[in-house]
Amino acid sequence: MTTREGAIISAHTGILCSSMQAMQEYVEKLLNRPVFTHEFADKDTMNEIKEKSKEDFMDLMKNQTN
Repeated sequence: MTTREGAIISAHTGILCSSMQAMQEYVEKLLNRPVFTHEFADKDTMNEIKEKSKEDFMDLMKNQTN
């Protein structure tokens, strides 16, 4: 898994499987604004992140092979 893939999975699921820095950088690009660490504990922010990362997450899942 690449760092970007881990960041996408982390952002979409809320389960950290990459570095926090990689996920935060991905989310900041996704939301087009700075994101503070405490915002990851906010339900509304996490719902926004999940929704906006859905397309990237689904693309990752489509491209998986067994």
